[in-house]
Amino acid sequence: MRESPSPDDVGLTTGTLARRLGVAPTTLRSWDRRYGLGPVERDGGRHRRWRPDDVAVVEAMCRLTSAGVPPAEAARAARAGADTPPRTAGAPSGRSRAAGALPLGADVRQECRGLARAAVRLDAPAVEELLAEAVERHGLPVAWEEVMVPALHAVGRKWESSGDRYVEVEHLLSWHVSTTLRRVTGPPAAGRRAEGAGPVVLACVPGEQHTLPLEALNAALLERGTATRMFGAAVPAEALAAAVGRLGPVAVVLWAQARSTASPALARQVADMRWGVSGARRGPTVVLGGPGWAGRSARGLPRPTGLKEALTLLSGG
Repeated sequence: MRESPSPDDVGLTTGTLARRLGVAPTTLRSWDRRYGLGPVERDGGRHRRWRPDDVAVVEAMCRLTSAGVPPAEAARAARAGADTPPRTAGAPSGRSRAAGALPLGADVRQECRGLARAAVRLDAPAVEELLAEAVERHGLPVAWEEVMVPALHAVGRKWESSGDRYVEVEHLLSWHVSTTLRRVTGPPAAGRRAEGAGPVVLACVPGEQHTLPLEALNAALLERGTATRMFGAAVPAEALAAAVGRLGPVAVVLWAQARSTASPALARQVADMRWGVSGARRGPTVVLGGPGWAGRSARGLPRPTGLKEALTLLSGG
């Protein structure tokens, strides 16, 4: 009797290899499409089979990207059979030209370290690739909370302690984070919503300019099919009230980064708004987002502590 062929002889399916590596199947397909890291041989059918040599290449890709190497550079090194990326003449050294490294904690993801290094180098293509790779590999909530936010906070702390020497780093990183968030879902869609319920309205309170956390929440809600209306920075109180009255939203998220901008009176005003026919009038759930609300009196209004908690509150997961 002939022995059954081993998995190495037959080759692994994309799903099996993805589980072995701890990545999503879409990540492997993306690496194949973008960088040519797919199986060398195809069986002629619908399913591709990954042989040992193919697996070794993507294992090297995983090690390199986890170490913070930009995906395109990691792919070149992986195809060459190296565990360290090649250096080319004139390429950036990877060391910041600014004084000192960014203040990242010891427990942050390696992707976050790579993103911070690329931002300090003002290496926009690497920043763009690392952000896209983080979202594709981990999903938006994890990529936001464990890769983007720590890097943004580190840049912000360095900016505060170094005068204006890091302002260009903060601006570049913020721009590319915003671009990545908008690319996750594409153009606004109608989204799913309960019968008769309006969308989720997202707005910064008057005087508040920090929109990135709201952009992340907006992208994550749209990704889950929840209809939204994003109004962005510093929405005047009168304009916010008018929009709520016209849209009849199921919820209103008010973002305040600073205590000086958080207004419990405005939050209560919006929470008390009502619409609909007599006997069936409805109002919005007002959700308070951002550190500015800490210590402010807004009894009865939910204040989620992060993106995942906000998603559970607003879309059930």
